[in-house]
Amino acid sequence: MLNIDSIANKFRLSYFIFALLLCAAFVSIFLYAESRIEQDLVKARLLQQLELSQEKYGDQPIYVAEPGIKIYRYDKAPASLQAIANDTVQETSVTVSKTSGAGHANLHLFAYTQDGQTYILTYLENTEMVMGNYPVLAIFEHLEDIFADTLKVAVILSLLIAAIFSQLSSKQIIKPLLDLKQAIETDHHNLSDLTHLPSEVGVLARAIDEKNHKLEQYLKREQLFTGDVSHELRTPLTIIMGASEVLASQLDPDSHLNEFTNRISTTAKETSEIITALLLLSRAPEKLDAPQTSINSIALAEMQRLKYLLRYKSVTCQIIAEQEYSAYVRPELLKMALGNLIKNAFQYTDDGEVTITIDDEKIMVTDTGLGIPEAMMPLLYERFERLTHDYQDEGTGIALSPENDINHKVEGSGLGLSIVQRIMSHMGWQLTHQANPSGGSTFIIYYK
Repeated sequence: MLNIDSIANKFRLSYFIFALLLCAAFVSIFLYAESRIEQDLVKARLLQQLELSQEKYGDQPIYVAEPGIKIYRYDKAPASLQAIANDTVQETSVTVSKTSGAGHANLHLFAYTQDGQTYILTYLENTEMVMGNYPVLAIFEHLEDIFADTLKVAVILSLLIAAIFSQLSSKQIIKPLLDLKQAIETDHHNLSDLTHLPSEVGVLARAIDEKNHKLEQYLKREQLFTGDVSHELRTPLTIIMGASEVLASQLDPDSHLNEFTNRISTTAKETSEIITALLLLSRAPEKLDAPQTSINSIALAEMQRLKYLLRYKSVTCQIIAEQEYSAYVRPELLKMALGNLIKNAFQYTDDGEVTITIDDEKIMVTDTGLGIPEAMMPLLYERFERLTHDYQDEGTGIALSPENDINHKVEGSGLGLSIVQRIMSHMGWQLTHQANPSGGSTFIIYYK
């Protein structure tokens, strides 16, 4: 099937249609010229016959001449002829009698006024007519057949030539576009060879080259910024971890301050890991090594790390896994993704349970918390989007009041799910969400 969206096919089709319209115009001109010439020949022959009949027979109401010529004085002409006759030669189909039965022939007629007297001149043309007494018309009829056959051949050849020429020319027209496509696909190494072209392709190549240059500069600035920030943050984090270790070594083992020094050290290490994960996200996925990482261990560590969020809640949490599962992924990225999902489940669940289910193709984080209203679903993975009292309760359709607004209870910036989605895209995994029938949400990571 012809793909109309293709530029080459559009050009071929338009060229073929143009050739078809051009042939139709020539055919129309030929038919018009043929009709006018035939009318003039018939009119000249009939006027000549009128003059000869008047000289031979004098003034008569009807003149009959062979073959097929009949001239009426207007008042003696049949009513059917009087109704249609005018000064232009007309052609109409009539039925004539033959020895073997009725047949059809063409009747040429027109009205002519001479010395105040109007005549209707007619000429009956059929296949049995002998035109030996009017050789000019006979020659014209023969030439008409020759021209008609020649015109048919010319139309066929024109369309064939148009198809061949459009095929060849379309390849030449789209070749610069294909060169541009190839240059872009080969990391722009050959793009500079096209920017000097004065054609539209050159204009497009220059625009793409300029855009690529701006994007490269932007990416370079972003990479430098990420590297600079990570370097500048690692130094104070190292100092914080070192200071917390020194402080812990100077405290008594049973001192109540040990809890705070441990929290400082743990938070500093977690921040360092987050910086490492963000640096990994700034690199191309194909340039990252992906060691075999235990999913169960990461999930258990994140659940234990975030359990403090359930300290004052009647919420239980568990991990369900039939065996030890692993995936080829950087542990920092998997930890950040699972950590954000588990953190959200803990924060938005005030009663019930949070379950982490792991199998050989997916990781599910299920909670019995507030759930996500339908109105917020299109913005689920948008940055800085959080559930507020502006959204309606999914079950009742009533707007959440400020007293029930989860933002009064939960701290956050609305970046968690956005970061998880970015990690999924980076690793080629898939993240989906579904609402639980009994309330709450289930986020599923398909890692295979």
